[in-house]
Order: sequence, then C-alpha cells, then structure tokens
Amino acid sequence: MAEYPPTYPYDSGYLETGDGNRVYYEQLGNPEGQPALSVHGGPGSGGSRGPMRVWDPAYYRLIRFDQRNCGRSTPHASDPAADMSLNTTQHLIDDMERLREHLGVERWVLAGGSWGTTLILAYAQQHPERVSAILVQALMLTRPSELYWLYEGAGRFQPEAWDRFREGVPEAERDGDLLKAYARLMEHPDRAVRVKAAADWLAWEDAVISNEPNGKPGVYSDREVDDRIAFVRICAHIFSNGAWLEPDQLLRDAHKLAGIPAVLSHGRHDLGCPVQNAWELAKRWPDARLNIVEDSGHVGSEAMRRITADAVEEFKHRLG
Repeated sequence: MAEYPPTYPYDSGYLETGDGNRVYYEQLGNPEGQPALSVHGGPGSGGSRGPMRVWDPAYYRLIRFDQRNCGRSTPHASDPAADMSLNTTQHLIDDMERLREHLGVERWVLAGGSWGTTLILAYAQQHPERVSAILVQALMLTRPSELYWLYEGAGRFQPEAWDRFREGVPEAERDGDLLKAYARLMEHPDRAVRVKAAADWLAWEDAVISNEPNGKPGVYSDREVDDRIAFVRICAHIFSNGAWLEPDQLLRDAHKLAGIPAVLSHGRHDLGCPVQNAWELAKRWPDARLNIVEDSGHVGSEAMRRITADAVEEFKHRLG
C-alpha cells in the first residue's frame, strides 16, 4: 500500500454561497496536479483534518471541504438559528459545482464513502462531464428501503439498543416515523432536549457497527457536543426527507455515469449499509469495478484501506 509523507494544506478558505452559508475548503498536494475532491460522509460529519498520506502529493491536488452547517462551515448546525431549509442534496451539489468553478478546476476525481457516495453519485449524474474518475467505499444510495433498514430493520440484531433509540422519542411524539420525530427533536428550542436526542441517535449508530469485525465503542459518539448536535440535526433533516431523491433514483440514472471509471469497495459485514447497494450499482455501471471486502464492515479494515490506496495509485497512472 502506497503511503506518502504527511502533507498538510497549502491553502484554505471559505466559499460564499450567496444565501448566508460559508463552506470551508482546503487544498493539499500539488497546486498544478490532478484535482481530486474528498466528499465526507455523515451527513454532517465534517471533512478529515488529518494529514494527506494516501494521495501522492507530487501528483494530486486534493481538495477537502466541510458540507453545509458542519465542521468549519458556517453557520454551524448546533446553532438553532441555522436554517436547515437551505441544506438539501441539491444545495450540496450546487456547492460542489460552485467550489469547482471557484478553484478553477476543469474535471476532478471524486472520492468518499457512506453518505458521501450518495452525494458523489448525485453530483456525477448531474455533471458527468466534470468527473474524471470515482472512488467510493461503504456505499449508501439513501433509498427509502435503506433508511428503513438502518433505523428500524437492523433493530432485529440489536433489539435492546433499538428500543432505547425508539424510546428516545417521547411517547407523545411517536407517530410511526422515527426519522421525522428525531428531526423535530433536533429543532427543539431547549438545548438539553437536542443534546439528549443527539446522544440517543448516536448510541444507535454505534450499536449498529458494534458487531463488525473492526467495530469499536463510540465511533459516532466520540465528538464534541456541538459536533454531535450538528451531525444528528443534519442527518435527521436530510434522511427524514429521503435526501430529496426519488426512490432508486441513483440506480435508475446510473447510465449517466457511462465512461467514468470507478472503483467501489464494500464490506461484506456492513450491517448499516448492506452490500446489496454496491452490488446493484455495479451491475448497472460497466465502468465500475466492485471489491467486496470479506473482513470489513462499515468502518472499514486494513484490506479496504489497501484497496483504496491501490485505486488512488491506479487512477494516477490511468489519468496520466
């Protein structure tokens, strides 16, 4: 697995979106190199803050950004005044395209995982001419069936944890839709209510991955309180609205990705986002190569990290 000396940002700034939001971005590597955009998951987790190690700093110009209302972007979703109506999948796609234009990028590699996969595919299907290659792992297509599985169906494997997740919603607020109920809780004027709801949501996310080969306690909960609030507020907002996608939209429109080379990696033991997601997408995308990683779940493994690193090197040679 190729690993390069730690490389840190040579540039950072804020992208003004024109509606009061400011999106933080930074650039690492070679300013004249092959552009690549890292698209984080969550939604609401914020981008990586560590050094660049897998991307060759002599070849790649790696761009990282914090999606609306999380990480270093402002206003932060922990602030109840932040307007979530301005945070939709289309807003995020438009931010990516605005960032591309702002930085003078013609075409770029898109890389990410989990929710980042949804955003990458949605962007690429709208702007295929701007994408030179795609590298994704732990695929999530944000279909209604997937959201039902993650926040209800998977409870059959962790019934005690799922009961606690459900009971995090006051009985008077339960209307059969946990995602909408949590979205309402995350808009509550009392910060204590929002803090508790965020903790209950993240405890469930932690439980889902706890039985994975590389699962460990607190993967989702291990963040500052404001970042927990922002993460859950954004997740609940986007997921309770089905990410504003039609059912199976990203699969239906996979033909729009024709000609874009891709490497997909998915853990066999990913309980939150079952491997069927990646399998169905790969069948509709002849230019994509799927790796099913036998020792991995949603949080990945050393084998998945090697596959990712090898793909980054592969694209370096394929793209010239």
